[in-house]
Amino acid sequence: MRYFERFNKGKYRRKSLPGKIWYFIWYEDSVESWLINIALAFLLIKFIIYPGLGFMLATTHPIVAVVSGSMHHDTGFDDYWDNGGAWYEGMGITKSEFRGFPMHNGFNKGDIMILRGVKAVDANVGDIIVFQALRPDPIIHRIVAKRDVEGEYVLQTKGDNYRTNPDSINGQLLNEMNIREEQIVGKAFIRVPYLGYIKILAVDFACLFNDFNFCIKA
Repeated sequence: MRYFERFNKGKYRRKSLPGKIWYFIWYEDSVESWLINIALAFLLIKFIIYPGLGFMLATTHPIVAVVSGSMHHDTGFDDYWDNGGAWYEGMGITKSEFRGFPMHNGFNKGDIMILRGVKAVDANVGDIIVFQALRPDPIIHRIVAKRDVEGEYVLQTKGDNYRTNPDSINGQLLNEMNIREEQIVGKAFIRVPYLGYIKILAVDFACLFNDFNFCIKA
């Protein structure tokens, strides 16, 4: 009740009701005003900005946070290739080709990735895609093969981290050996490092409620 009384006193006295509400939200120096600002920002991002970006980028997941480390490189590129390059050479991918791939030095848990929609026919070996696997949360891995199967392109992916993804065993468990177009969520084309570390706790909290728009595991 005291907040309604405040609206009729001091700086609120000569303002209309919409003006009082506007002043309270944007100019009032109080905990209540601050909490309302946070709630409005959340609603704006979730229901206007995020869907708008999804529409423009042709994907349901335009911005995602990486919450696992299977695309992480813990050494420089030459050392990375000395330890894990043999697998890619067995797939016909040379060191020089891999060096030309997008984000060839991998990325980290907590990074923010911006996605755009991509069709299987337009995806290339070396691209990083988010896709639906055998578990409910999407996966973000690198394309290592593209095949034409009876007129339909299917993709195979693998996590860059050779310690957690040393061979195709994980691929079989995740069913990432034959990824079809309907499983593709989007292609990563912008990485924002470190920003995810600021909000990783919020992302983990969202994951508890199965908000997979932001919880992407590698």
